[in-house]
Amino acid sequence: MNVAQRFGANLAYLRSEAGLSQEELGFLAGLHRTEISLLERGTRVPRIDTLVKLAGALDIEPERLLDGIDWRPASAEPGRFGVDARARRDETKVAGAQSPSPQ
Repeated sequence: MNVAQRFGANLAYLRSEAGLSQEELGFLAGLHRTEISLLERGTRVPRIDTLVKLAGALDIEPERLLDGIDWRPASAEPGRFGVDARARRDETKVAGAQSPSPQ
């Protein structure tokens, strides 16, 4: 189960627990019922404002919609930024143009 599907399952369960239809929840949250359907089916991940609207309409803490969803940091090494050769040449030209001329 991916994040969108897990969120959708949580939303469907909590909506059912509240005794609301998709249309009623949509009305309370200021969303179209098709948006509720897409979210519950796991075909769409909600934006943060949508998450807050749904939690408010269901009168729950937003975290309840995220139950079972967690983040585990990857073990990859952090990347490093570098400067390519063209940029170094351009910096040299710019620095040379800004230097006062010798007298």
